[in-house]
Amino acid sequence: MGGLAASGAATLMHPYSVLASENKAHLRLMETTDLHVHVMPYDYYSDRPVDTAGLARTASIINRIRSKATNTMLVDNGDFLQGNPMGDYIAYERGMHDGDVHPVIKGMNVLGFDAATLGNHEFNYGLDFMAKVLNGANFPFVCANLVKGQLGSNGRKDSLFLKPYVIVEKQIKDGSGKVSPIKVGFIGFVPPQIMNWDARHLTGKVNARDIVDAAKAWVPVMKEEGCDIVVALSHSGITGGNHVEGMENASLQLAAVDGIDALFTGHQHLVFPGPAFAGIEGVDVAKGTLHGKPAAMGGFWGSNLGVIDLMVERDGNNGWKIASFSTEVPAIYKKDGRKKIPLVESDLKVEAAVAEDHKATLAYIRRPVGETSAPLYSYFALVADDPSVQIVSKAQTWYIKDMLKGGEYADLPVLSAAAPFKAGGRGGPDYYTDVAKGAIAIKNVADLYLYPNTVRAVKIKGKDVKEWLERSAGIFNQVKPGVADQPLINNKFPSYNFDVMDGVSYDIDLSQPSKFDPKGELINKDANRIVNLQFEGKPIDPEQDFIVATNNYRAGGGGKFPGINSDVVVYVAPDTNRDVIVRYIVEQGTINPSADANWHFKKLANTSVLFETGPAGKKYMKDVKGVDIEEAGDGKDGFAAYRIAL
Repeated sequence: MGGLAASGAATLMHPYSVLASENKAHLRLMETTDLHVHVMPYDYYSDRPVDTAGLARTASIINRIRSKATNTMLVDNGDFLQGNPMGDYIAYERGMHDGDVHPVIKGMNVLGFDAATLGNHEFNYGLDFMAKVLNGANFPFVCANLVKGQLGSNGRKDSLFLKPYVIVEKQIKDGSGKVSPIKVGFIGFVPPQIMNWDARHLTGKVNARDIVDAAKAWVPVMKEEGCDIVVALSHSGITGGNHVEGMENASLQLAAVDGIDALFTGHQHLVFPGPAFAGIEGVDVAKGTLHGKPAAMGGFWGSNLGVIDLMVERDGNNGWKIASFSTEVPAIYKKDGRKKIPLVESDLKVEAAVAEDHKATLAYIRRPVGETSAPLYSYFALVADDPSVQIVSKAQTWYIKDMLKGGEYADLPVLSAAAPFKAGGRGGPDYYTDVAKGAIAIKNVADLYLYPNTVRAVKIKGKDVKEWLERSAGIFNQVKPGVADQPLINNKFPSYNFDVMDGVSYDIDLSQPSKFDPKGELINKDANRIVNLQFEGKPIDPEQDFIVATNNYRAGGGGKFPGINSDVVVYVAPDTNRDVIVRYIVEQGTINPSADANWHFKKLANTSVLFETGPAGKKYMKDVKGVDIEEAGDGKDGFAAYRIAL
């Protein structure tokens, strides 16, 4: 049924709208999620239009979907406020003043949203900034697990930052043409991990309750207030297993809560229904259900629209219930090998709403701050020391040494940990840093460092440095010596947790199992992938003290690195990592980002591995230090395959 809605002629209505009879009605629910300020179909990092992102493009699907259904509602599932230079321009350059409307809210206001919830990135610029942004919306925001101050004795006792839910009384038309009210309730949830990820903004001000516990507290209240259909707006992904207190991706467990009728999910930047979630107990990727309830996750950056079609019928008590449903996730583009073919045009009303903000953002990102004597690229950041990571580490080291000068830690050696953010993965084969030799503008710095993290310094010992690197080395699969062309990268391991440590040298023994799983759980306590770990040319002293420059996410426990948490933080910077990189470039005038090849894979005779990266990386292949790389044909989904002889 979903295919008809996605691809039929404009005159064709969805079958539910056609087949609805007296006392039955078709209600189409639509979701955007993880927009990350992508209103325009434009990549500000590469400074060019794109066909693969933007609410303005998603709007064309929304308009088409609305035209094919008798009754529709539109919601957003969070992470709309941060994620590209337009967001940073508003937060850091223009600011939010009384009466201002944020450009992403301008675009959403054009489309007539019925409700929205918060995602974890809404907190990146602080609570005051977020509150000013929300004030500009002509639709309500809800969140049932964001609590002012301390948690109450139970969810019903919490003093919430926003309303936990909203019940929209909508007039719907049934199959006979009769119009009558239906009460549709939307309840929102955010990952409790915001308390770690944005501790600097949230500690002492708010707390986050477990998602499932909050739902159990408030869903019965919604039912008591006469809600016919309860829809969860869960900015939380889908993982299997039983409910665990405080879990980040809890949408499947949330679906088991009695009284919830349908769910929109997000946070993982994936598509549901879709094959990414096959094999999880309680998930039906064919029907698009979680514990039998309709659910959808609409990708990211406006790539897809999550759609849940409901046939609702009178329940005999003048209320409504779900008789049947279908789900789909229509896309704004399709892949054909390495090509991405647009399926829609932009909505000009949405583009017009943000035209001035777009123009100002372009001026902001094109502002030069310095020069680079060599290109900056991240195509090989997961397999060798990398210039895009190197420059971040150099800037962090420069900054922290200066900040600690004259203090109690001034004489301790400073190391720096940094990870590649743009390294392909779910972002696709074009999702890499690629800055040419010459002038560096703000857009290039934002490209080097995607997130508005702030700088932190931690004090740890040499043995902790090794454990930090063991955790990072979990991105690699274990390989068998003497075997050719084994897959190198564990795709379940996010690149932002692959920290490279500058200031020490080390080898990674891929014949060893990983000590930690992708989530940071200890699985092989005696494994030792990190070998020949040296400081200043000598084996590192396990008891020597070191300062490590990093960011607030890592220092606050993000990524679950062993022993790295707020207890070992010795310096909390007021500056973002991006600002530090800009200052470093301005101070240097011309930077030399060449990697120093301080880490390598341990040699394994007659052994080779395969990895995938963007095909545009070919031009840099021979420049990569410390490893010999050769082409190995085409990879999947537009990536290129390469081989490394260990």
